[in-house]
Amino acid sequence: MNDPLPQLPARDPAGHKGTFGTVCVVGGHAAQPVTMLGSVVLASLGALRAGCALCIAAAPEPLVPAILAANPSATGLPLPVDGDGRLVPHAVAEALDLHARRADAFVLGPGLGTGFAEEQVTLRLLSQDDGRPVVVDADAINCLAATPSFDLDLRAPMVLTPHPGEYARIAAALRIDADPVDPVARPHAAERLAQRLGCVVVLKGHGTVVSDGHRTWTCGHGNDALAVGGSGDVLAGVVAGLLAAHGRALGLYDCARLAVEAHAIAGERWARRAGGTAGMLAAELAAEIPAALGAMRTLDAP
Repeated sequence: MNDPLPQLPARDPAGHKGTFGTVCVVGGHAAQPVTMLGSVVLASLGALRAGCALCIAAAPEPLVPAILAANPSATGLPLPVDGDGRLVPHAVAEALDLHARRADAFVLGPGLGTGFAEEQVTLRLLSQDDGRPVVVDADAINCLAATPSFDLDLRAPMVLTPHPGEYARIAAALRIDADPVDPVARPHAAERLAQRLGCVVVLKGHGTVVSDGHRTWTCGHGNDALAVGGSGDVLAGVVAGLLAAHGRALGLYDCARLAVEAHAIAGERWARRAGGTAGMLAAELAAEIPAALGAMRTLDAP
């Protein structure tokens, strides 16, 4: 049986930009043949719509102007690339160490791509033990799955947000035999991965499951409007936004549960407004997040 969700803490009416935390989104891919930058935009929108004060979009240098044009509320951190547009891992590490110190939470992986450089950047950030949580999403999960014995180097507090395909890849790398699709088996699958890595797992899909390996919760909200590209990027940003603002008070597990609930309710709100469930854009989903979270703060009906 699901444990009840905690009430989302009220915001301080006298708060300022230093009160509600900073999120850094690390992602994007500039190398040919595929350029990916929309995922960073959507994750940054999710973080800001969740209430964090500042969001840093850390992306390959050639992509930063377009990312900031799409979301001028974020600030840009250009990540060094080589002549082919690939990240330069040691230079990326230096840039993050120098310019992302103020981040209270990270999102790692939206549109990142896969390959040696991306794997090195992923492991470098997740090996840090300074206590700042990392939401590990999308290609960062695929990078872990492609790295032998990756679990030996993980130090950061983590929230993993796989969809069933990403779950299957990382579970295979860890020799976990569990079904991320069957509704009856999904809670056990999330628990197994959370226990194995000592993290919180958000197993996305119809009835998204959140587990820290000991406690497991299944979301009862949501609809097929959420089945659109970029929806997961928005969710990753919302999780990080809540971690930045409320992580110390609530912890990773409850921040993840509240984010999943708000994300699902936001999809329902959009569907009521649109008169159907088809055609939602991920940016429109992000725009519904403040009202969904506001209802959870006041305990009003969503």
